[in-house]
Amino acid sequence: MAIKEEVYYEGGPHIGDLIVNILLGFTVICLPLTFGAIARALWLRFRLTNRRITVIGGWLGRDRSDVIYSEITKIVTVPRGLGLWGDMVVTLKDGSRLELRAMPNYRQTYEYISERITPVARQASGSVGNA
Repeated sequence: MAIKEEVYYEGGPHIGDLIVNILLGFTVICLPLTFGAIARALWLRFRLTNRRITVIGGWLGRDRSDVIYSEITKIVTVPRGLGLWGDMVVTLKDGSRLELRAMPNYRQTYEYISERITPVARQASGSVGNA
């Protein structure tokens, strides 16, 4: 009997990331940040379930990364947009890293992921907002 996979969050990055970067785009210096935010808004998608984290991104959304919670060794979060959204970096046992940029409700998402990782990984991660 297979355990049903329940979706916690499915969607794209926080809309505030796009808005702030478009406003910054009026200064020519920040145009690369604006283009990056537009690409994230168009093609970046997150899916968090009780079994795994899935990130679909890259050019035209062609790259897909799936991570099961037992592979996570550390999570680092950085607040953005006055704490309305944040970036998360998930470090895996093999040393690779998965970035979740402009994650909406990143504090609640961190808590959700933290409940599912090993106690050692949870201790290495610390608390929300630690770099």
